Amino acid sequence: MLDKDLPAPATFSTGAPQTLGFAQQMSTRFAFLITGLAMSAWAPLIPFVKARLAIGESTLGLLILCFGVGSLLAMPVTGLLVNRYGCRRVITSSLLLMCLSLVCLAIAPGVPGMAVNLLIFGMMLGATDVAMNMQAVVVEKASGRAMMSGFHGFYSLGGIFGAVVMSALLWLGLSPFHALLSLTSVLLLMLAYCAKDLLPKSNNDNNPDNISGEREPFFVLPRGKVLLLGSLCFIAFLSEGAVLDWSAVFLNSVREIDPVHAGLGYACFSVAMTIGRFTGDKIVNALGGTRVVLWGGLCAATGFLFVVFVPFTAVAFIGFTLIGVGASNIVPVLFTAAGNQDSMPMGLAISAVVSMGYAGLLAGPAVIGFIAELSSLNVSFGIVALGLLALAASAKKATSK
Repeated sequence: MLDKDLPAPATFSTGAPQTLGFAQQMSTRFAFLITGLAMSAWAPLIPFVKARLAIGESTLGLLILCFGVGSLLAMPVTGLLVNRYGCRRVITSSLLLMCLSLVCLAIAPGVPGMAVNLLIFGMMLGATDVAMNMQAVVVEKASGRAMMSGFHGFYSLGGIFGAVVMSALLWLGLSPFHALLSLTSVLLLMLAYCAKDLLPKSNNDNNPDNISGEREPFFVLPRGKVLLLGSLCFIAFLSEGAVLDWSAVFLNSVREIDPVHAGLGYACFSVAMTIGRFTGDKIVNALGGTRVVLWGGLCAATGFLFVVFVPFTAVAFIGFTLIGVGASNIVPVLFTAAGNQDSMPMGLAISAVVSMGYAGLLAGPAVIGFIAELSSLNVSFGIVALGLLALAASAKKATSK
């Protein structure tokens, strides 16, 4: 049965009727998997970069900021590029440049060279993220059923394997350069396999410029439902960033857990989110997007409240697991809603929603730290829980047509 929150099946216009099937679905999954692998490969390199450049924490923080700035610069304009050149060209080009810049992270000369390289790496990640989500929306529409959670599940899976593989290669004695070269070789082979099935530029004479059949301006401010969806994505990504950057600190400083074990909070969250996304399509098809956002927001908020108000280590781990379960399918449903709304063209809408979401992921943890400095991490996590409750309250408005 077709999910009541999804549109009727659609086709991608290439100038002739085209049925999107298994090949296009697999190419989308590979795009998400490659991006997750490339993204997570950076994390194990950070200590090596810090040592090689002989820099302190403040300089390292500014370098990492270049990565985030690059992503936010590229995201708002990628929708237009996809509509001009098609998903295939944008995804392939950005992934190729991402792989090149990933290898260069191990050899970039000096702080200025590393800053430029991280800026490019971030831009390519941002462009890929928007383009592959645009492809995912079209493929999902054509299937007539929810698929977005599964696509994002491959990104999460890539995130886990990328960090594990890079750590293993470094542990085996490979230099950062050779470890990255080995990983990117595999990524390029995966890209070569799936590139032919990525969605091309429309050749329809009546709609020459974009996959949605609309000629779009270079950039417009989010409006209407897109602004709401972007705001909710900001909250969802902020909650993910809070767990990523602050869960270990919270468990160590507030719950007094040994630093060796403090990272298990994020591990619980990450595993729960990955499992939730791989089962999410069935859940969305069965319950509908509105209920998934409603109950997901409530579940994630409950997890934060458990972490804050129940002073037991085991309960804190349960809380972080609940956050992962609840948050796992919120963003995929919101991205689908962005592709289905009619207040803005699809390309601009997805660019705006992804950009606002990533702003929450990048800027949110800094805000949480600022609030914690003025009060405590308990207060910061409590505010995130309130935001998730507001997200749950907006579920019907966000997902209805």
